[in-house]
Amino acid sequence: MTGAASGIGLACATRLQAAGAAVALLDRDGEAAERAGAALGGDVFAVAADVTSSTEVDLAVARVEERFGRLDVLVCSAGIGGDSLHTDEISDAEWRRVFAVNCDGVFFCNRAVVAGMKRRGYGRIVNIASIAGKEGNPMAAAYSASKAAVIGMTKSIGKDLVGTGILVNSIAPAVIRTPILEQLSQEHVDYMVSRIPLGRLGEPEEVAALVCFLASEEMSFSTGACFDVSGGRATY
Repeated sequence: MTGAASGIGLACATRLQAAGAAVALLDRDGEAAERAGAALGGDVFAVAADVTSSTEVDLAVARVEERFGRLDVLVCSAGIGGDSLHTDEISDAEWRRVFAVNCDGVFFCNRAVVAGMKRRGYGRIVNIASIAGKEGNPMAAAYSASKAAVIGMTKSIGKDLVGTGILVNSIAPAVIRTPILEQLSQEHVDYMVSRIPLGRLGEPEEVAALVCFLASEEMSFSTGACFDVSGGRATY
């Protein structure tokens, strides 16, 4: 579980643990991951790693596999919103910062777990994208493009791993009540909520419910897909 110290990541970890999973919490903030793990209780392993570093990701996956003997499920929820900027205000550094976490980080994590899952002939990968990756939000070119990349990446990896026992899917939530909202302007948040027919923010637990199904053995006939949790916003 990446980005596991708060928000969607922590909600997914909580739900999966309740379903019987032994959970590893990966977060750039190792102390926050430790606190989250202590709050969860039970067999929880907290790992500090920066998903923008493939070396750190590879080492983290190796530690989890050593700790539990196997890694059957990966949920990639680490992400940043980026600054709320008009297109001509986005610097090269800001563009690359958002892509490093939201796109590169997802790829590095997906790649890191595949070898072990292939050896065991089983795996479930769930990548958290965004409705912004389908529709594009104003003042969020970097974020929207990075999440579109996650959707496309998931489709490709899912097809690439057909026949291995590994199924790879993504989720496109609309705006969810998580700490990432603190990175955005109120104007940006208000715009996103105004686009949702149900007229409210989503809750992390609502996303976690779908993640738990996609991460389970019950989900056996979908790969490379993108599932919406959008309060009716999604139109395709």
